Amino acid sequence: MKVKPDLSFWKLWNISFGFFGVQIAYALQSANISRIFATLGADPHNLSYFWILPPLAGIIVQPLVGSASDRTWTRFGRRIPYLFIGALVAVLVMCLLPNAGSFGMSVATAMIFGLVSLMFLDTAINMAMQPFKMLVGDMVNEKQKGLAYSIQSFLVNAGSLVGYLLPLIFTLIGISNVAEKGTVPDSVIYAFYIGAIILILCVIYTITKVKEMPPKEFEEFHGITATEKKEKTDFISLLKHVPKVFWTVGLVQFFCWAAFMYMWTYTNGAIADTVWGTTNVESAEYQEAGNWVGVLFAVQAIGSVIWAVVLPLFKSRKLSYSVSLVLGGIGFISTLFLQDQYLLFISYFLIGCAWSAMLALPFTILTNSISGKNMGAYLGLFNGTICVPQIVAAVVGGGLLHLVGGRQANMLVLAGVFLIIGAFCVYMIKETIAHHEE
Repeated sequence: MKVKPDLSFWKLWNISFGFFGVQIAYALQSANISRIFATLGADPHNLSYFWILPPLAGIIVQPLVGSASDRTWTRFGRRIPYLFIGALVAVLVMCLLPNAGSFGMSVATAMIFGLVSLMFLDTAINMAMQPFKMLVGDMVNEKQKGLAYSIQSFLVNAGSLVGYLLPLIFTLIGISNVAEKGTVPDSVIYAFYIGAIILILCVIYTITKVKEMPPKEFEEFHGITATEKKEKTDFISLLKHVPKVFWTVGLVQFFCWAAFMYMWTYTNGAIADTVWGTTNVESAEYQEAGNWVGVLFAVQAIGSVIWAVVLPLFKSRKLSYSVSLVLGGIGFISTLFLQDQYLLFISYFLIGCAWSAMLALPFTILTNSISGKNMGAYLGLFNGTICVPQIVAAVVGGGLLHLVGGRQANMLVLAGVFLIIGAFCVYMIKETIAHHEE
């Protein structure tokens, strides 16, 4: 089997550069969805239900994109067409979603419009994200994979930083951060517009700079035989033969992604309550808290970048994984007790440590244990370990909020408990290496 050649730093950079734009879109979505729907008039106990659609879209779209792109080839490549279509749809929806309350609709109609827009946005973001993970697996040799994923992680966190801070930046330059009842502030609307422009420019850059391997060359580098090529595999068959590590890492993922679902859903309401002392979504204080959520999530992204440098210093991958999750758990629990907006930087920096491990370690452990033939399909299926916990967390979120006294800050404490449980589950993982790995 041929060995893939080393790629220059800039070729590795170009493979992942579009992810910067995609992540801006994802950050805008995750930091502002609860704020948008609360502003439109959603009850806090129902907020988690609005978050069911994104992971539901992901669990359907990512395996299909992975499997389909494993088996197709166009003159533009195998992964890039999916990347481009996903980005294009995301751009269109980003221009519509924040305007859900601005088209003269009733509250109920605006909610439905917002929900449908959110479903299309997350489907499109999922469709655009998945190819970047696969391009590294397809084009980069084992020796350089660590560097390639590090570059990707840097661009992901840099994109998050920009996306989280855009509404605050627009507020600081004088664009209104408050709006009439049932409409979204201009600071948020303009942030989505600029995010959409950056997204399409970044994706166009990657498309023009990256040339994927033709099918024959790909088969030579990945050791795919003619017999294997003809084999028909469905998702059920793939899951039957998946390494055990898929399920054990999946258990850890369950607690991690449920925790972060509650962070995205309840941070705005939680800090508006604990720091600004308000639960009134129409108040200037609530919208100020909404901007501060972007700052806190940016601190989380910075914490994630810094912790990514620390992670390789651990001799044991399991130890680094579990320590990271415990730090994140402490960060979440501390949000209940830190009532100064700046002290919350400590909490979200610690949460960033958990996020850093969640972005890097599960995919490293999994890709080491599977061969290249069905890499796209397996990565798509593995996305289920990200989506299912979010769906479950969203479904039970309203009920749990009642159980913890109706206070959104208590949901962040629950998120911290979940991460600490996940840290214990890390020690159930037994890492394996695939026989067909280059």
